[in-house]
Amino acid sequence: MFALLFSRRWWWSTLLVVAGIGVVVLLGFWQIGRYDENHAYNVHLTAMQAAPALVLSTENLPADLTGMEYRTVQATGTYDFAHQVAIRNQVWTQSWGDDIGYTLLTPLVMAGGQAVLVERGWIPMEDNQPASWRQYDQPGSITVTGVIRLPARPEMGGTQDPTLEPGQAGLEFWNIVNIPRLQKQVPNPLLPVYIQQAPDPAQTGLPYRDSPVPDPADDGTNLGYALVWFSFGILLFFGYPLYLKKQGESTTDPKA
Repeated sequence: MFALLFSRRWWWSTLLVVAGIGVVVLLGFWQIGRYDENHAYNVHLTAMQAAPALVLSTENLPADLTGMEYRTVQATGTYDFAHQVAIRNQVWTQSWGDDIGYTLLTPLVMAGGQAVLVERGWIPMEDNQPASWRQYDQPGSITVTGVIRLPARPEMGGTQDPTLEPGQAGLEFWNIVNIPRLQKQVPNPLLPVYIQQAPDPAQTGLPYRDSPVPDPADDGTNLGYALVWFSFGILLFFGYPLYLKKQGESTTDPKA
């Protein structure tokens, strides 16, 4: 059988089958890796949803806020509208379809001077001048309820924010929530996370807020795909030699 696998007639198809087995096995392990990621995400999401609301204060900040994404959080402070920015290319789904606009990102300065960025909601494309954002101001002391969100990771690719021109103090429109870069134009020290503000039934106008808690990932699908890929590998591994054996028994070609 081994001689037949690498005979002059069949060696090329054997190499293709071996390569195919390697590919489907790698795809199977990749799906298992995706399952592990999605399962860990679901465990984390469940734990954060079950955790009590975290009250942020300058005097009692947790050591690692970055490990608490999607945990309910409350923060009290005063908005710094002078350093408010907008995130581009944000979609709001309405009954007639999707609208493109912005989300407002505003520093909330807490007692003691520490600040946290708050994603306050979606505004339409027509509000493309910073002066128009002031109609959504909420002056005075504000208590914000929402969930902790992690900033975007610039190294993951996508459209990056432009660098500042000479003499330019800051950017008013951003493509991603890049807290280290935003810190360069915000006077108060920023927390390494931001708050996605939760919808308020009492607020019916702009800015529109979406539910900040995502749906769990479907980790079972990844296991199903992994089993399919491994099944293909098993079929190739056992089926191909059986096929060659049958071909060898039926052929009379002495070169086979």
